[in-house]
Amino acid sequence: MKLEDIRREYLQGGLDETMLDATPVAQFEKWLQQAIDAQIPDPTAMVVATVDEQGQPSQRIVLLKHVDEQGFVFFTNTGSRKAQELAQNNKISLHFPWHMFERQVIVYGEAKPLPTSRVAKYFLSRPKESQLAAWASSQSRPVSSRQALMEKFAQMKSKFAKGEIPLPDFWGGYCVEPTKVEFWQGGAHRLHDRFMYRRQPGGSWRVERLNP
Repeated sequence: MKLEDIRREYLQGGLDETMLDATPVAQFEKWLQQAIDAQIPDPTAMVVATVDEQGQPSQRIVLLKHVDEQGFVFFTNTGSRKAQELAQNNKISLHFPWHMFERQVIVYGEAKPLPTSRVAKYFLSRPKESQLAAWASSQSRPVSSRQALMEKFAQMKSKFAKGEIPLPDFWGGYCVEPTKVEFWQGGAHRLHDRFMYRRQPGGSWRVERLNP
Protein backbone atom coordinates (compact mmCIF):
# COMPACT_ATOMS: atom_id res chain seq x y z
CA MET A 1 0.00 0.00 0.00
CA LYS A 2 1.22 3.49 -0.84
CA LEU A 3 1.67 5.88 2.07
CA GLU A 4 -0.67 8.41 0.46
CA ASP A 5 -3.42 5.77 0.49
CA ILE A 6 -3.27 5.20 4.26
CA ARG A 7 -6.15 7.05 5.89
CA ARG A 8 -9.09 6.57 8.20
CA GLU A 9 -12.05 8.53 9.45
CA TYR A 10 -12.14 10.08 12.93
CA LEU A 11 -15.55 9.25 14.34
CA GLN A 12 -15.25 9.11 18.12
CA GLY A 13 -17.02 12.38 18.78
CA GLY A 14 -16.93 16.12 18.41
CA LEU A 15 -15.92 19.02 20.61
CA ASP A 16 -17.79 22.29 21.02
CA GLU A 17 -17.68 25.36 23.21
CA THR A 18 -20.15 23.97 25.75
CA MET A 19 -17.74 21.12 26.58
CA LEU A 20 -14.79 23.37 27.39
CA ASP A 21 -13.66 24.43 30.86
CA ALA A 22 -12.87 28.04 31.66
CA THR A 23 -9.10 27.45 31.80
CA PRO A 24 -6.90 25.26 29.61
CA VAL A 25 -5.36 23.51 32.63
CA ALA A 26 -8.79 22.42 33.89
CA GLN A 27 -9.65 21.16 30.40
CA PHE A 28 -6.29 19.41 30.12
CA GLU A 29 -6.71 17.71 33.49
CA LYS A 30 -10.10 16.39 32.40
CA TRP A 31 -8.68 14.87 29.21
CA LEU A 32 -5.60 13.54 31.00
CA GLN A 33 -7.74 11.78 33.60
CA GLN A 34 -9.81 10.19 30.84
CA ALA A 35 -6.58 8.95 29.21
CA ILE A 36 -5.39 7.53 32.54
CA ASP A 37 -8.75 5.87 33.26
CA ALA A 38 -8.69 4.27 29.80
CA GLN A 39 -5.23 2.87 30.59
CA ILE A 40 -3.67 4.42 27.52
CA PRO A 41 0.05 3.49 27.50
CA ASP A 42 2.16 6.36 28.84
CA PRO A 43 -0.68 8.90 29.15
CA THR A 44 1.75 11.51 30.53
CA ALA A 45 4.20 11.18 27.62
CA MET A 46 4.67 14.44 25.74
CA VAL A 47 6.81 15.56 22.83
CA VAL A 48 8.99 18.46 24.01
CA ALA A 49 10.20 20.81 21.27
CA THR A 50 13.03 23.32 21.71
CA VAL A 51 15.12 25.42 19.31
CA ASP A 52 18.89 25.89 19.16
CA GLU A 53 20.90 29.04 18.41
CA GLN A 54 20.68 28.39 14.64
CA GLY A 55 16.89 28.06 14.78
CA GLN A 56 17.00 24.26 14.36
CA PRO A 57 14.11 22.62 16.25
CA SER A 58 14.64 19.36 18.14
CA GLN A 59 12.11 17.06 19.78
CA ARG A 60 12.08 14.25 22.31
CA ILE A 61 9.54 12.42 24.46
CA VAL A 62 9.51 13.35 28.15
CA LEU A 63 7.09 12.42 30.94
CA LEU A 64 4.91 15.10 32.51
CA LYS A 65 5.39 14.97 36.29
CA HIS A 66 2.97 17.62 37.56
CA VAL A 67 0.40 20.09 36.27
CA ASP A 68 -1.51 22.89 37.95
CA GLU A 69 -2.58 26.43 37.12
CA GLN A 70 1.06 27.52 37.25
CA GLY A 71 2.04 25.20 34.41
CA PHE A 72 3.39 21.84 33.23
CA VAL A 73 6.39 20.32 35.06
CA PHE A 74 9.15 18.00 33.85
CA PHE A 75 12.67 17.11 35.02
CA THR A 76 15.92 16.55 33.13
CA ASN A 77 19.71 16.60 33.15
CA THR A 78 20.74 20.26 32.90
CA GLY A 79 23.58 19.25 30.58
CA SER A 80 21.14 17.74 28.08
CA ARG A 81 20.52 19.28 24.67
CA LYS A 82 17.05 20.48 25.62
CA ALA A 83 18.33 22.17 28.77
CA GLN A 84 21.15 23.85 26.87
CA GLU A 85 18.73 25.08 24.23
CA LEU A 86 16.31 26.36 26.88
CA ALA A 87 19.15 28.29 28.48
CA GLN A 88 19.47 30.24 25.19
CA ASN A 89 15.76 30.41 24.35
CA ASN A 90 13.17 29.36 26.90
CA LYS A 91 10.32 29.27 24.40
CA ILE A 92 8.98 25.70 24.31
CA SER A 93 6.16 23.55 22.94
CA LEU A 94 4.63 20.40 24.43
CA HIS A 95 2.53 17.93 22.42
CA PHE A 96 0.31 15.23 23.92
CA PRO A 97 -0.84 12.71 21.24
CA TRP A 98 -3.74 10.69 22.65
CA HIS A 99 -4.46 8.66 19.50
CA MET A 100 -6.90 6.28 21.20
CA PHE A 101 -9.30 9.17 21.77
CA GLU A 102 -8.40 10.89 18.48
CA ARG A 103 -7.15 13.84 20.50
CA GLN A 104 -4.15 16.12 20.68
CA VAL A 105 -3.16 18.90 23.05
CA ILE A 106 -0.42 21.40 22.18
CA VAL A 107 1.01 23.72 24.83
CA TYR A 108 2.99 26.83 23.90
CA GLY A 109 4.85 28.74 26.57
CA GLU A 110 8.04 29.53 28.42
CA ALA A 111 10.08 27.08 30.51
CA LYS A 112 11.11 28.45 33.92
CA PRO A 113 13.70 26.56 36.05
CA LEU A 114 12.33 25.03 39.25
CA PRO A 115 13.90 25.79 42.65
CA THR A 116 16.43 23.25 43.89
CA SER A 117 14.20 22.29 46.82
CA ARG A 118 11.45 21.15 44.49
CA VAL A 119 13.87 19.30 42.22
CA ALA A 120 15.40 17.50 45.22
CA LYS A 121 11.99 16.49 46.54
CA TYR A 122 11.10 14.81 43.26
CA PHE A 123 14.56 13.29 42.73
CA LEU A 124 14.48 11.58 46.12
CA SER A 125 11.05 10.13 45.32
CA ARG A 126 12.38 8.28 42.24
CA PRO A 127 13.33 4.60 42.31
CA LYS A 128 16.94 4.09 43.37
CA GLU A 129 17.89 2.70 39.96
CA SER A 130 16.57 5.85 38.28
CA GLN A 131 18.58 8.01 40.67
CA LEU A 132 21.72 6.01 39.85
CA ALA A 133 21.02 6.29 36.12
CA ALA A 134 20.89 10.07 36.46
CA TRP A 135 24.38 10.01 37.98
CA ALA A 136 25.68 7.57 35.36
CA SER A 137 24.48 9.35 32.24
CA SER A 138 25.99 12.49 30.71
CA GLN A 139 22.78 13.01 28.79
CA SER A 140 23.00 13.88 25.08
CA ARG A 141 26.81 13.47 25.01
CA PRO A 142 28.60 10.72 23.05
CA VAL A 143 29.38 7.42 24.79
CA SER A 144 31.70 4.77 23.35
CA SER A 145 29.39 1.80 23.98
CA ARG A 146 26.53 0.51 26.07
CA GLN A 147 29.10 -1.46 28.06
CA ALA A 148 30.79 1.82 29.05
CA LEU A 149 27.44 3.19 30.18
CA MET A 150 26.69 0.09 32.26
CA GLU A 151 30.16 0.23 33.81
CA LYS A 152 29.50 3.83 34.88
CA PHE A 153 26.15 2.72 36.32
CA ALA A 154 27.92 -0.02 38.30
CA GLN A 155 30.43 2.51 39.59
CA MET A 156 27.65 4.78 40.82
CA LYS A 157 25.87 1.83 42.39
CA SER A 158 29.01 0.96 44.33
CA LYS A 159 29.73 4.58 45.25
CA PHE A 160 26.26 5.12 46.71
CA ALA A 161 25.76 1.63 48.13
CA LYS A 162 25.22 3.02 51.57
CA GLY A 163 22.89 5.83 52.49
CA GLU A 164 20.80 8.26 50.48
CA ILE A 165 21.75 9.10 46.90
CA PRO A 166 22.31 12.87 46.71
CA LEU A 167 20.82 15.18 44.12
CA PRO A 168 23.31 15.69 41.25
CA ASP A 169 24.23 19.32 40.67
CA PHE A 170 23.53 18.73 36.97
CA TRP A 171 19.91 17.64 37.44
CA GLY A 172 16.99 20.05 37.38
CA GLY A 173 13.43 20.70 36.32
CA TYR A 174 11.18 23.20 34.56
CA CYS A 175 7.70 24.56 34.83
CA VAL A 176 6.26 25.44 31.43
CA GLU A 177 4.06 28.49 31.92
CA PRO A 178 1.51 28.35 29.08
CA THR A 179 0.66 31.29 26.86
CA LYS A 180 -1.45 29.29 24.38
CA VAL A 181 -3.01 25.81 24.57
CA GLU A 182 -4.76 24.06 21.67
CA PHE A 183 -7.22 21.19 22.02
CA TRP A 184 -7.82 19.05 18.91
CA GLN A 185 -10.56 16.46 18.51
CA GLY A 186 -10.72 14.41 15.32
CA GLY A 187 -13.83 14.79 13.17
CA ALA A 188 -15.39 13.08 10.16
CA HIS A 189 -14.28 14.12 6.65
CA ARG A 190 -11.21 15.86 8.19
CA LEU A 191 -13.50 18.52 9.69
CA HIS A 192 -11.74 18.36 13.03
CA ASP A 193 -12.64 20.48 16.06
CA ARG A 194 -9.85 22.78 17.24
CA PHE A 195 -9.97 25.31 20.05
CA MET A 196 -7.17 27.65 21.10
CA TYR A 197 -6.91 29.18 24.56
CA ARG A 198 -4.87 32.41 24.56
CA ARG A 199 -3.68 34.03 27.78
CA GLN A 200 -4.81 37.65 28.08
CA PRO A 201 -3.20 40.54 29.97
CA GLY A 202 -4.11 40.03 33.61
CA GLY A 203 -4.09 36.23 33.33
CA SER A 204 -7.55 35.47 31.95
CA TRP A 205 -8.07 33.20 28.94
CA ARG A 206 -9.79 33.82 25.60
CA VAL A 207 -10.97 30.81 23.58
CA GLU A 208 -11.50 30.71 19.83
CA ARG A 209 -12.38 27.98 17.37
CA LEU A 210 -9.81 27.33 14.65
CA ASN A 211 -10.37 25.96 11.17
CA PRO A 212 -9.29 22.32 10.90
